[in-house]
Amino acid sequence: MSLKGKEIIVGVCGSIACYKAAGLINSLTKQKANVTVIMTKAAHNFITPLTLQTLSRNRIFCDLFELPKEWSPLHTSLADKADLIIICPATASVIGKIANGICDDLLTCTIMAAKTKVMICPAMNEKMYKNKILQTNIDKLKRSGYRFVGPIWGYLVDGHEGKGHLASVDVILKEVKKILK
Repeated sequence: MSLKGKEIIVGVCGSIACYKAAGLINSLTKQKANVTVIMTKAAHNFITPLTLQTLSRNRIFCDLFELPKEWSPLHTSLADKADLIIICPATASVIGKIANGICDDLLTCTIMAAKTKVMICPAMNEKMYKNKILQTNIDKLKRSGYRFVGPIWGYLVDGHEGKGHLASVDVILKEVKKILK
């Protein structure tokens, strides 16, 4: 299935797994999707906007209060055009914010304003992933129709292996195609 003409927002959160988000953005662009990237402030600590802009071939959005080129609230105009929103990598913080209706940045406001499908690709330490509060938030979002891909068992940044590793780009891309067909 071709992704040509599909409008996909990729929300990039602050995680060491940001480098894999770059691979996902590159793959989506190669498949002719129009990719818009929203970075959280924390994501800037792991990857540069220039990298993601180069791969997406589009302007990167970071600030909820950035002046749009035309009159329209940025978060609603981004939400209105999206066929799919992917959060990759998704942190425990952003999952918690979404599950509890907290809209304090461009990514969470855009998701709250969206009427499209949202795919969440978690990446974090296994202890964080298994936390009861996070699991409650994930269950809440799944019941509300949010789709989750991963995490998987793998090598984690703390030097241990466990469940918390971001799913591979191929697995995420396969799920994107399934959702958009």
